[in-house]
Amino acid sequence: MSNLRVYNTLSRSKEAFKTVEPGKVGIYLCGPTVYAEAHIGHMVGPVIFDTVKRYLEHSGYDVRLVVNITDVDDKLIHKANERKMSMLEVAEENIADYLGNLAALGVTTIDDMPRATACMDDIIQFVKDLIDKGFAYDVDGDVFFEVSKDPQYGKLTNRSVEAMQGEGGGAAASKRSPGDFALWKKAKPGEPSWDSPWGKGRPGWHIECSAMSKGILGETFDIHGGGLDLTFPHHENEIAQSECCHGKPMVNYWMHNGLLRSDPSAGKIGGKAEREKKEGAEEPSAGGKMSRSAGAGGLADLIKRQGGERIRFFLLRTHYRSTILFSEPAIEEAGTGLDTFHRLFERYERITGKSFYDIVPAKTRQEGKFEAGDDALLTLIKKHRDAYLEKMDDDFNTGGGVSELFEIVRAINKSIDQEKLEETKGADTSSLDQAMATLRELAAILGLFATKPEADSSEDAGLVDQLMSLVIEIRANSRKKKDFETSDLIRDRLTECGITLEDRKDGTLWRKG
Repeated sequence: MSNLRVYNTLSRSKEAFKTVEPGKVGIYLCGPTVYAEAHIGHMVGPVIFDTVKRYLEHSGYDVRLVVNITDVDDKLIHKANERKMSMLEVAEENIADYLGNLAALGVTTIDDMPRATACMDDIIQFVKDLIDKGFAYDVDGDVFFEVSKDPQYGKLTNRSVEAMQGEGGGAAASKRSPGDFALWKKAKPGEPSWDSPWGKGRPGWHIECSAMSKGILGETFDIHGGGLDLTFPHHENEIAQSECCHGKPMVNYWMHNGLLRSDPSAGKIGGKAEREKKEGAEEPSAGGKMSRSAGAGGLADLIKRQGGERIRFFLLRTHYRSTILFSEPAIEEAGTGLDTFHRLFERYERITGKSFYDIVPAKTRQEGKFEAGDDALLTLIKKHRDAYLEKMDDDFNTGGGVSELFEIVRAINKSIDQEKLEETKGADTSSLDQAMATLRELAAILGLFATKPEADSSEDAGLVDQLMSLVIEIRANSRKKKDFETSDLIRDRLTECGITLEDRKDGTLWRKG
């Protein structure tokens, strides 16, 4: 186990990490309402908590990660009517899109993805228990949670009951207090509905998550995650429902990730402000508000352009509680950083004949330990590994972890140069092998470099290889003739095209990016 400290939104402080059950961790992350295709903002939470799970497992915990699917909601019903489809068909279409995007970004550690429509019995029972215990009331088929019955209501966001306005739609006038919120909504004609003790209807959004998390992780579990925008009303209401129903804390640690924004003044990507801007503006705003095709949707197309690993790296370069400013140039910049690693992997393979991707990463801290002795390289690598783990122990600081990975790459490259490993056949590479194994271990925690990028085997790729060989040959001849103006022009123009040249003693290599 580690010396992990986690920032708890509830206490507004970092706390030592202690689990409900020794050695085990339960994590619940609020997933999407699947009324439309996923946008990049939907990937922030899954990428972060996929990484959190990886790190906890590396630290010796047995972890269960739950990400729910909201497949019944006002937005889904509206979209189904708009498209003249069933709510189920709309949901299934967008769930497939969401799952495909998760896979592309390397989010592979989710254990359970419960759907609200598959948990209806548990939801109805939860509402019934709240009524029986005096925390909720039925008004002609609509059921509301009575916030005045919960003396701790508002503790997550520090809001007074008077400052809160609950939901209720057309039944709002029936509520005993404006802050009361819906647990069960009476069905309107033509809407999807389920039988209940209060008549046909469907659940409110908040009760779905309380029921699903309890059903899988229990009445009290370790970590509840979600975007910062979910603290109120969603998470505030989850706490009220669950703790009033069970008489015990719902969650030990409330973790909220920062939001993804298109510029410092914009609302969150895919948020209400952005939707209103898109609907009301004839042209894109100068402030960089995003359309679906540019990032606030059309995520599959963004992945095709940029690659899932590059997007994942972009999201993990900062601390999870920080706001992330989205732009494609920023993702491309992250790609340039990834190229630093890819160049080292190629260098390692040239020296040893071994692929970095064939190294099996250490699964735990203990397994990844090694003795540096008086080896200069391994002493540096051990120092950066320790610093990486310390930063991740400090509230999962992935940004700090990434900085240590770059330091490891610099140390390895410097050692290769000093030892002249590329020029010496049969050199001892045991220290290099251990350094690369450590890099593999720490990168795997971030979900990076899981598989080797596929080479482009198309006919066009072969033609490009031939043309680049010709260009490199012309440049080499220009340099031999001391025609540096022409050789520099070739390099500069290739750079403008996104192609980088690397001059080596055994020839010139080229790569995109």
